Amino acid sequence: MGDGLDWPILRRWDVPWKWQTVSLTSLACGLSFVLTGLIETAAIPYLGVQIRELSLDEKAEILFLDQAITTAAVLAVLYGITSSFGPLPEDVFRYDIREPFNLQKGWIVWAGIGLAGALVAIALTGVAVSFFSGETPQRETDALVRLLPLIGSSSISTACLVGITGILAPLLEETVFRGFFMVALTKWLPTPLSIVVSAAVFAIAHLTPGEFPQLFVLGIALGLSYAQTRNLLTPITIHALWNSGVILLLTFLELQGYDIREMIQAS
Repeated sequence: MGDGLDWPILRRWDVPWKWQTVSLTSLACGLSFVLTGLIETAAIPYLGVQIRELSLDEKAEILFLDQAITTAAVLAVLYGITSSFGPLPEDVFRYDIREPFNLQKGWIVWAGIGLAGALVAIALTGVAVSFFSGETPQRETDALVRLLPLIGSSSISTACLVGITGILAPLLEETVFRGFFMVALTKWLPTPLSIVVSAAVFAIAHLTPGEFPQLFVLGIALGLSYAQTRNLLTPITIHALWNSGVILLLTFLELQGYDIREMIQAS
């Protein structure tokens, strides 16, 4: 093996799946995500739950439960299909808490490097988009605005939102987009190109066109960090800090008396 292939970013995974399995698994994960949401929405009236009559804490708890059920359902489908190809290589779906500070593969070290790199790259991307388009990039704030009543309302609401954005969503999205899809692509594409393609799909899947450049850059940072460490805890940590950092910052500002709704809508 040549010296160049010793670089983690150039090494491919030993993928046991064929393209048919990749396509069907991706479709099954998407369908399970949609169907779980539809079933939950249809079931709520039968359970006697009146959303409008719930307190903010109860709404936050329902959001957390919804995300937990969705995460469990999609990952069950993903693991159920891929486990039939077992035993899987040890670097596929690997969550390893050991050696977090190892300079070559430590998940905390490279999560820090990846997050710092993502912040710089996304800032530069925003400047570039503004320069070439002549206007400030559009920001999709609708989802965040809907969460505003819950932010800073109580410790329970904040804990639920951090649990959703900082644990469940990163676990689900990184396992699907990096742990499965990106890894699967390396069977046919060089790892750097697999990172780019998976980042594009990751950005598109969020259905927020105005944020595509930033999400695409974030996806590349997540993919690079995963390729370096072969440990899903690395991109999960970056994703968790990225998501929950926004919630915690807004909670802090809300508690300090700032009008965060006005701040977000003005931005």
